[in-house]
Amino acid sequence: MNWWKHFRTITYHKYLVMKGCFAVGLYWQGICHDLSKYSPAEFWVGAKYYQGNRSPNNAEREELGYSGAWLHHKGRNKHHYEYWMDYCINQPDRIMAPFRMPERYVIEMFMDRIAASKVYNKEKYTDSSPLQYYQGSLEKAPDFLHEDTRKELEQLLSMLAESGETETFRYIRKEILKKSV
Repeated sequence: MNWWKHFRTITYHKYLVMKGCFAVGLYWQGICHDLSKYSPAEFWVGAKYYQGNRSPNNAEREELGYSGAWLHHKGRNKHHYEYWMDYCINQPDRIMAPFRMPERYVIEMFMDRIAASKVYNKEKYTDSSPLQYYQGSLEKAPDFLHEDTRKELEQLLSMLAESGETETFRYIRKEILKKSV
């Protein structure tokens, strides 16, 4: 069991998200980001399945067919699009549907993707890494994001890949969050 390495990994990830959130003015979200990862339901599973190059939830999922830690995590953290899925009563052809995420959670999700890419890619990280990972995941979950949430996230990931963190964070701070206030 790699509890110390897992602790360091999730703490470094949390630090990177906090740093990004602080840079755009989302202080409370930066402080509270992923606190559930320190709960016993998530922490000990993460320590048991720790590998260092990908989420331990994937290893738990491979062994059990599901990830109890992930189910716990996504239900408590609004920066995950899965939190915003619910039964769909307005569309008879769908059982579940995604709902639009508030902008501040889309931004936290964006910061989360940057941090995860930095943690797992290490020195191979580039500003294109989060976009590339996102594009690879679209094949598995093509309609899990609300259309507006998808557009917002893709715009930010593309801007990051093309213009870098400094310009993208400035845009979030000056254009997106200023409109929300």
